[in-house]
Amino acid sequence: MKRRLFLKRRTKPGAAPGLLIVDPTAAATGITAIAYGPDRLEEIPACPSARVANLRGSRAVLWVDIAGLADHAAISEVATAFGVHPLAVEDAVNTHQRPKAESYDGHVFVVFRMLTAESGAEGEQVAMAVGRDFVLTFQERPGDCFEPVRERLRHGKGRVRQLGPDYLGYALIDAAVDSYFPYLETLGEEIEDLEDMVVKDPEPGHVERVHRVKRDLLSLRRAVWPMREMLNALLRDEHEEISATTRTYLRDAYDHAIQLMDMVETYREIATSLLDVYLSSQSARMNEIMKVLTIISTIFIPLGFIASLYGMNFDTSSPWNMPELAWRFGYPAVLGLMAAIAFGLLWSFFRRGWLGGDRD
Repeated sequence: MKRRLFLKRRTKPGAAPGLLIVDPTAAATGITAIAYGPDRLEEIPACPSARVANLRGSRAVLWVDIAGLADHAAISEVATAFGVHPLAVEDAVNTHQRPKAESYDGHVFVVFRMLTAESGAEGEQVAMAVGRDFVLTFQERPGDCFEPVRERLRHGKGRVRQLGPDYLGYALIDAAVDSYFPYLETLGEEIEDLEDMVVKDPEPGHVERVHRVKRDLLSLRRAVWPMREMLNALLRDEHEEISATTRTYLRDAYDHAIQLMDMVETYREIATSLLDVYLSSQSARMNEIMKVLTIISTIFIPLGFIASLYGMNFDTSSPWNMPELAWRFGYPAVLGLMAAIAFGLLWSFFRRGWLGGDRD
């Protein structure tokens, strides 16, 4: 399946704000709810949209995860129950958004991208609304990188069950940021292998691999760069839903995003230089080939002249018309002369360093 580097907008120009457009390729919608507090946790794997609103208030924090965006009616019902702004819902459903952080009345809306085993470098959009007692997440399809967070919730590990929904939002963002590191490490190993192959034995197939790596890095840059800005906005702007304690942890996620950006830029520079190395290697190989062919041609120029001279077949009756044709050892003498000229030229080329010898 060919990836699209340039995405098409599904909404038409001039469409009403907050309009939800059905994507025919969207995955089926599934809703999972986790209500938890410091001492108890309730997890509902397949939660009907009509029941979600009744779960609010049953515990200190309610996390509703919507995976798959095909059922707009269910999504709108859940979003309305928690007072999510229609513009935020539109951004959650239309999965071409740039990572960002926006403040609405009663909640903070965040868009970012995560990597999964199925998504590759293109990633998957995640939209999240963080309120005073809830967290809503909207994913393109089932399967995510949030399972470690769920495990911490189930077993009460860490601070996630003792702190509020803003800390849960941080934990999900941090998991998404960390999902980029394994993929970048794999890309780094591939770049190192390509570097060795391009230098030692360049082949045309290496160019295609380098271009694929550069395209992956471009996709990563389009996700990581604005995600860093999103985290900076969460740290810089005042949001009632985000406490000072959580802001401290967000700084750590921001540092990780900066580290990701440095890795992406470094790998892009190396990948670009690999193309230059490949072209230089091919040019050097071509120069070596042309040098060998030039040497061979130079050797055969005097030999061809002698052979063509004796191929004119003049009558030997005149003493001026090739008298050596009548010599007893004329043919061996001419062959010896040609061999002497060839070896003399080779020795001259070697002395000048054209054949690997030391230059005088």
